[in-house]
Amino acid sequence: MDNNGIIAREGYPFIAYSVGLTALLMLSAWKLQSTVLAIPAVISFLLSLFVISFFRNPERTPPGDAKSVVAPADGTVIVVERVSETPLGVAALKISIFMSVFNVHVNRAPLDGMVVDIAYHPGRFLDARDGRASSENERNGVVLDTPFGVRIAFVQIAGLIARRIICYPKIGDTLKRGTRYGLIRFGSRVDVYLPADVDPLVKLGDKTVSGETVLARLG
Repeated sequence: MDNNGIIAREGYPFIAYSVGLTALLMLSAWKLQSTVLAIPAVISFLLSLFVISFFRNPERTPPGDAKSVVAPADGTVIVVERVSETPLGVAALKISIFMSVFNVHVNRAPLDGMVVDIAYHPGRFLDARDGRASSENERNGVVLDTPFGVRIAFVQIAGLIARRIICYPKIGDTLKRGTRYGLIRFGSRVDVYLPADVDPLVKLGDKTVSGETVLARLG
């Protein structure tokens, strides 16, 4: 389930296409001594660097405390609030992380636990920072039974540019905190739902590192 390569495997086709196009344009520009072809070759080269950067898949080390809820995504905290409508069916603390196109987009499990539900919802592609995105955008939610007697949920949400949500686990699978469980292509958001009595350890505007930044602590 976990993708341990330095590049997320979902990026291989995109990288191959962009690098192949760059090589073709550069070879053509060199063979024909054409400045007209040199310009798109340079643009294609820069695009290839962006694609490789987007699908980077760095190693991360979660903190030692097993009750520390780690961020499922790199990005910026855009929501920290207690809400009544949640994938858990009860009030919860909601923490949302927005990922720009420049962030690592591999997602990681916030806690250890067993997957007890996965719910995919087709929907719109509003800007992921829009307050309506949690309920109206295309999204995929995972509910996890943790060893600490509580359930949490985390939801991958497509954004204005993101059009592909990837989630590896199935119901019944066990996730380890900080391990990779999915990816969203090209800009998006992840919402985390924790028990309502948990206090957040992040605030609006904080930057997060997937698998390492502590969002909250159970108990």
